[in-house]
Amino acid sequence: MRISIFFFLSVFLFSCAATIPKKPMINGVSFVASREALYEQHIEPVVNINANYAAIMPFGFIRDLNEPKIAFNTERQWYGETKAGAKQNIEALKKKHIKIMLKPQVWVWHGEFTGNIEMSNEEDWSILEDSYSEFILLYAKLAQETKVEILCIGTELKKFIANRPQFWFELIKKIRSIYKGQLTYAANWDEFKRTPFWRELDYIGIDAYFPVSDNKTPTVEDCKVGWQEHKALIKTYSKQFNKPVLFTEYGYRSVDFTGKEPWKSDRNMTQVNLEAQTNATKALFEEFWKEDWFAGGFIWKWYHHHHSAGGEDNTRFTPQNKPVEDVVREVYLTN
Repeated sequence: MRISIFFFLSVFLFSCAATIPKKPMINGVSFVASREALYEQHIEPVVNINANYAAIMPFGFIRDLNEPKIAFNTERQWYGETKAGAKQNIEALKKKHIKIMLKPQVWVWHGEFTGNIEMSNEEDWSILEDSYSEFILLYAKLAQETKVEILCIGTELKKFIANRPQFWFELIKKIRSIYKGQLTYAANWDEFKRTPFWRELDYIGIDAYFPVSDNKTPTVEDCKVGWQEHKALIKTYSKQFNKPVLFTEYGYRSVDFTGKEPWKSDRNMTQVNLEAQTNATKALFEEFWKEDWFAGGFIWKWYHHHHSAGGEDNTRFTPQNKPVEDVVREVYLTN
């Protein structure tokens, strides 16, 4: 009788250990930094699509790719781009039980790609490092103060990291001494393979603009096929570093050929294609949202005034007031 009880307890305990539930998915939206504060009427649409996270993105600005000094938290910036605005946004969202990823970003004037920021001499590299440290540590303190769940330490800074890897390792230590939550970095889709510090973070963060189809109006199956090689590689990195993968940004424009070069923000792409956006998004959800090594993601992007955002004649990334919004709502409800 004692042997039977022991056997039963052993099986029961093993079963419990083997079925530890997966953490809830991070079902997020990427809030656009606005001129104005964030109020309940702006947050209700986020609640209505079943999002449980929002990315808040204060900005720093540099004049060009070789400029080492970052301007941030100034009176000339929009409210949502500053520390005060980010704090207000965070507190307003938390009142509605929306968790936060704070994602301070650098913007290069004229829309130059941040991955190409690169200094030509040691003096300028040193200035950039000091300036970036000031920028990110300001927001690390805010993240700790407001009990933010995730802090993203940078976005698509490929050449800065490649040239100065030791700076980033030291920066992560400084951030950890201030902020006690979880850390990630938003690597561009073609950059994450070379990011050297994944072991020091809590998530492998990827801005997931992978090319998945060359078709004008790709089907869901087209995009799923196009994901296979990328997905296998992403999974390999998750297993190698024993870290969950987080899509720090994901999404598609509602245009023809949306899956071909999803990172493109070209305003000359004017042909609306809502079906292409919907199919590409469905494929991404079907490929990733059930994987146990995948943490979730933040759809790009979400505007304050929902009633006037997006719409069926809009070619931009936002899912607001487009058929894809219903896809997001359903997936976010069931995962």
